[in-house]
Amino acid sequence: MEFVKEFATFLHQNSIIKFGDFTLASGKKSSYYVDLRLVPSYPHEFRKMVKYLENEIAQNIGFNKFDSIVSVPTGGLIIASALAIETVKPLIYVRSKPKDYGTSKSVEGKIHEGMKVIMIDDVATTGGSIVNAIKLLKEVNISVTDAYVIVNRMEGADEALSELGVKMHSILNILQITEALYEQNFVDESILEKVKNQIGK
Repeated sequence: MEFVKEFATFLHQNSIIKFGDFTLASGKKSSYYVDLRLVPSYPHEFRKMVKYLENEIAQNIGFNKFDSIVSVPTGGLIIASALAIETVKPLIYVRSKPKDYGTSKSVEGKIHEGMKVIMIDDVATTGGSIVNAIKLLKEVNISVTDAYVIVNRMEGADEALSELGVKMHSILNILQITEALYEQNFVDESILEKVKNQIGK
């Protein structure tokens, strides 16, 4: 798949993905770190990524099958905003914690009961932030059947989401990225092995 190879190379060459020893926000140790918040600083690659995401959703689901695009600030929201503009779809977002002033809502944007939405995020590891958002949407009777992420770190998100009846789709997963880099001699076998160990493959 041409896009995977190109995008993996772009991530590596611009240090958006780094291999080594990292401690994640959750306190977990990781053999790599990927920060997709850097992607919008490269407008051509950013647009390519959003267009690829748009095509995937069009082919898998179809844009007439849901009412709005929903995301979680901040990483996913930037991608979802670009997607909303490209596809002329309404956009809403779920706060990780409700604001403590004004209307104190958890969900921002125009919503109605029985609405169908598609969830967008940048990276999924265990799926925690997406699961949280889906639960908050359920509380206001908004149904999510599909979630799209750019990079699946393959550490339980698929399973966590399917327990809630949500299918997770990813543009790339960490194994595809690392294998594409390994095939092009950007990383050596020891890095590939470390990633495989981390995801239990």
